[in-house]
Amino acid sequence: MNLNSVNRIYFIGIGGIGMSALARYFKFINKDVAGYDRTASDITKGLQNTGIDIHYEDAIDRIPQVFRDKEGTLIVYTPAIPADHREYNYFKEQGFDVYKRSQVLGMITRDSFCLAVAGTHGKTTTSSILAHILNETGTPLTAFLGGISEDFNSNFLISGKEVTVVEADEYDRSFLQLSPDIACITSMDADHLDIYGEKSALDESFREFTKRLKPNGTLFVRKGLPIDGITYGIEDGSDYCIKNLKIKNATYVFDVETPKESIRGVQFNKPGQHNLLNSLVAFAMAVQMGSPPDRLAKALATFKGVKRRFSYQIRTDKLVFIDDYAHHPTEIEAVYNAVKEMYPGKKVLAVFQPHLFSRTRDFADGFARQLSRFDEVILLEIYPAREEPIEGVNSSWLMDKMENRKVRLLSKEELIEAVKHTDAEVVLTMGAGDIGVEVDKIKNALLDEN
Repeated sequence: MNLNSVNRIYFIGIGGIGMSALARYFKFINKDVAGYDRTASDITKGLQNTGIDIHYEDAIDRIPQVFRDKEGTLIVYTPAIPADHREYNYFKEQGFDVYKRSQVLGMITRDSFCLAVAGTHGKTTTSSILAHILNETGTPLTAFLGGISEDFNSNFLISGKEVTVVEADEYDRSFLQLSPDIACITSMDADHLDIYGEKSALDESFREFTKRLKPNGTLFVRKGLPIDGITYGIEDGSDYCIKNLKIKNATYVFDVETPKESIRGVQFNKPGQHNLLNSLVAFAMAVQMGSPPDRLAKALATFKGVKRRFSYQIRTDKLVFIDDYAHHPTEIEAVYNAVKEMYPGKKVLAVFQPHLFSRTRDFADGFARQLSRFDEVILLEIYPAREEPIEGVNSSWLMDKMENRKVRLLSKEELIEAVKHTDAEVVLTMGAGDIGVEVDKIKNALLDEN
C-alpha cells in the first residue's frame, strides 16, 4: 500500500499507546485523523486536544461521514478489539483498506534508517533512552514509543523522518512487519503464551525477527541469549561491557568498554541493573549508527525516564513511593532487586494487579515466588483486558500459592485506606492494567499521612 495516496486515517482502538503514537504521526504530517476507543483516557484527551475526532461508542453512525469514503481512507486497528466489533466489520465488509497497527508501522519505517528494540522486557525503556540520546546529540528522528517518555512528555517524537526508533513488539508476531537497519534483543522470557502456545514458538519468532534485518544490518543481543549478535552485558566480557560499577547518591557510575574504546565515568540515574542494561544497548545502537560516544555518554546522564517504569511518586528520607508497569515474574524480580539495591534494609509494601487470566495461569508459580520476596503484599483482582475469565484462575488462587503470609486481597475501594496505614518505608504499585489510575489517589493519601 502507498501511504502517499492516503488522505484520511481512522483508528479502531486509538487510545492504545502504540496506536496513539501513530495517530499523532499522521496528524503531524497533516492527514485527517479520527477514531474510536472504548473509554476516554488521558491519552485520548491529549489526542482530542490536537483536533482529532474521537468517540467512545462502537456505532457505525458515529463514524464521521468523510471517513466512510473508501477512496483515500486507511483503517488501522489494534488486535485487542473483539472479532464482533461493529465498526471493524463494517469497514471490512465495505472493502476498505484495513491494516493492523504493526503493518502500518512497517510501512512508515521501511524507507527510513530504522532502529528497532525487541525483547519480552525492556522495550519501552530502551527505545525511550535511544530516542533521548539521539535527540540530545542532534540526530533528526521520528520515535514511536510504547510509553510516555518523561523527556518528551509524549509517546511520540518527530524532528526528522530519515531515522526512526521503534519498539519491535513480539505480541501477535507484530515485529515481523519491520525491516530494521539496527536491532537489539533485550530478553526472550516466556510470555504471550496465549498467542504462541509454547516457549519454543516464541523463540522461533525471535529468530525470524533477526532475518528481517536489512542487508548488512546489525544485531545486538544481551549476552547469554541463544541468538548470535554483538553482545552487551555487565562485567561479563561482552563486546559492549559495563565495568567498575559503583552507586553514588542513588546514581550508577561506571565505565563502558566498546570494541574500539573505553568511556570512563558514565552516569545513569534509573535504578536497577535491568535499566543499566537497557541504557547500555541503547548507547551501543547509537554508536553503531555513528553518533559520538562521548556525547552519548553525557546524554545518558540526563535521561529522566518513562512514566510507569520505576517512576518515583514520592521520594523523601522517610518514604518512597514507586509505580511500575511490571506484569511478568521476571519484571517483578527486576523491580525487587532494584529496590533492595537502592534501599537496603527498608520495609517494602508491594501492591500488585495481575494482568490477563492466561498470563496469571501460565506464570502463577513465578508470580507467587517473586511476590513472596516482598515484606508485605496487597493483591488486587486480575485485570482481564481482552480476555474472558478462566475458571479457577483468580487472585485468591494466586494468593494461596504464595509463601509470604503477609498478603491481603483487597478491592480498589479498600486499597487507599490500607496503604494510608502502612508502616512500610517503600511502597510499590505494579501492573499493566488500570492500577495506574489509582497512583495519584495513593500518592495523595500517603502525603496526607506523612
